[in-house]
Amino acid sequence: MKNLILAISILTLYSCKPKPEVAQAPPPPLLPVASVNSATQTTYQEYPASIEGTVNVEVRPQVSGALDKVYVDEGAYVAAGQPIFKINEQPFRAALNNALASLHAAEAAQTNAQLDVSKLTPLVANKVISDYQLKNAQAAYQVAKANVESAKANVSTARINLGYTLIKAPVSGYIGRLLKKQGSLVSPQDAQELTQLSDVHNVHVYFSLGEKDFVHFKEQYPGETLKDKLKHLPPVNLLLADGSAYVKTGHIDMIDGQFDKTTGAITLRANFVNPNGLLRSGNTGKIRLSLQHDNVLVVPESATLEMQDKIFVFTLADSNKVKRVPITVGGKSGDNYLVTNGLKAGDQIVLSGVDHLQEGAVIRPDKPADKIAAVTKK
Repeated sequence: MKNLILAISILTLYSCKPKPEVAQAPPPPLLPVASVNSATQTTYQEYPASIEGTVNVEVRPQVSGALDKVYVDEGAYVAAGQPIFKINEQPFRAALNNALASLHAAEAAQTNAQLDVSKLTPLVANKVISDYQLKNAQAAYQVAKANVESAKANVSTARINLGYTLIKAPVSGYIGRLLKKQGSLVSPQDAQELTQLSDVHNVHVYFSLGEKDFVHFKEQYPGETLKDKLKHLPPVNLLLADGSAYVKTGHIDMIDGQFDKTTGAITLRANFVNPNGLLRSGNTGKIRLSLQHDNVLVVPESATLEMQDKIFVFTLADSNKVKRVPITVGGKSGDNYLVTNGLKAGDQIVLSGVDHLQEGAVIRPDKPADKIAAVTKK
């Protein structure tokens, strides 16, 4: 009897236990979807660049001597013709005085020779003496005359050398480092220059393009020749070393005549005005070239997935299923990719949450008008 009662109790308790509920599948995720349409976009390509003044002059002595005076400081702005160095002039002034003395002696000798010719000429005419003596006197006069010309040349050379002792700025610009100080011995044969002088009211910015970039560069602008293409190039921007943009735009005005065999690149030059002297020779930066793309498909970078060096988007297919599609990216503009292959205008893509999507997954598309406009107008 006890066993029967226990069995009935166990059966009763089991029958009262709640039945497990069947788990329901979660609803498909709600994800933003937008149509892809063509738009006009501008892309930028940056190239390392070096900056030089329009004129960079090495200031060197043209005579040897001790540096007596330095009239300027490093970094100073000087005008063309302004004195900047003075070499001890005493040896050169003495050389000039010696050349002048030699000139006076030569002129006196020429006068004596002329007197001899004048004295002998009537004697020969009257056949008092033979013309041999007159010819000797005339030859002596020509020698004396040549000596005068040589002495004048020596005087001119001495004056020039004396003038070289005062070194003036050949152009207007900024003084570089002063590599020789007052009291130093200087010579035209010195390996180092006295200083460098840079005219930077305009600067030349040099950058290089590889062969593929140069071919693409030539194809994107109108013109039959490179000279014609230079006239149609848009302004370029200069990024400084800190990443900030220089306030003035520049223009490409030169393309080198040949490629560098060692680097396989060709050099281009852009010209920038520099009225405030902000840019100096030796600065570095980057040239930013712009390129306008007409009627190109635009996809937000956030809507893409990168796998194994390929870029994918998820398009919306039938029954709200998504399909993973590889795309070819031809450039980038801001946060958008410019698509050259893989999509067509009107395709709908998932804008976010693509990291967790799988091929063939079902979603609930969210298509607000502002999201569609964001893709087509960015």
